[in-house]
Amino acid sequence: MAHADTVRPETADGICAIVVTHNRKEMLRECLAALAAQERPPDRILVVDNASSDGTRAMLESEYQRVDVLALEENEGGAGGFHEGMKRAHADGAEWMWLMDDDTIPTPEALSELLAAPARLRPLAPATLLASKVVWRDGRMHPMNAPGPELRRLDRVIEGAERGLMPLRFATFVSLLVHRGAVDRHGLPLKHFFMWSDDIEYTGRVLLRELGYLVPTSVTVHKTKRAHTAMSSEPGLFYYHVRNTIFIVRGPGRSARDKLVFVWVLVSSIVEYLWRNRSAASAAAILRGLYDGLRPIPGG
Repeated sequence: MAHADTVRPETADGICAIVVTHNRKEMLRECLAALAAQERPPDRILVVDNASSDGTRAMLESEYQRVDVLALEENEGGAGGFHEGMKRAHADGAEWMWLMDDDTIPTPEALSELLAAPARLRPLAPATLLASKVVWRDGRMHPMNAPGPELRRLDRVIEGAERGLMPLRFATFVSLLVHRGAVDRHGLPLKHFFMWSDDIEYTGRVLLRELGYLVPTSVTVHKTKRAHTAMSSEPGLFYYHVRNTIFIVRGPGRSARDKLVFVWVLVSSIVEYLWRNRSAASAAAILRGLYDGLRPIPGG
């Protein structure tokens, strides 16, 4: 259920855009330009620099004095970056945190559409998470950021459809608006994921008891080099898919049904990946992911 202290964002101040970056200063420039071009710009921009070595810090200091920078001493991955960025924004009093990577390019209406969406939900309970529609460079839905619809509550699906919104079971951190109440009640993204699935774990944990919606009129371009998924990734990246899916199954805040679904996803994806990539490197990455996923969870 939604909580009473989850305010309606169209009336809220204190919207902090959190951008996590690592060694992609030209892409970061494009992201920051898109934030500056918003019809309703965020009240604050916080860039979390994951120990970049390409001059990102110097570029930010010289060209973006109004952008706040949180410089991490080492690269903690997307999971660590969002953890630290949300921790800082929450401590500073942000009401809403707008999460994105440095290759996220929101269209000018992206934030204003997210903020206007809850008015469509009245008199229903307000949302804790609001997600943009994420497309690739050619306008197709980005397969890596396909949202997970909440299909177990038919009444909620119908109520959302009547308002042009889709209830969510999980979403990614590519243009996701998160209310501070999510941090109050569920904590922060888990650092030990490093990259991949940290957003699925976090949003799935939050949305087990709270409300979140996809806002199709809020559009963001995810400018990855390819419209990739875990299945088309190199073995070194697929390792994180394997390890972190096990972390999700073993972690807190999951129903037995959810855990069975993730076990099925893990097994079927491993079989498919090995079929597509019949190499010693692929097998080694999967075995390493299985081993590390079953070891004691860091901080657990």
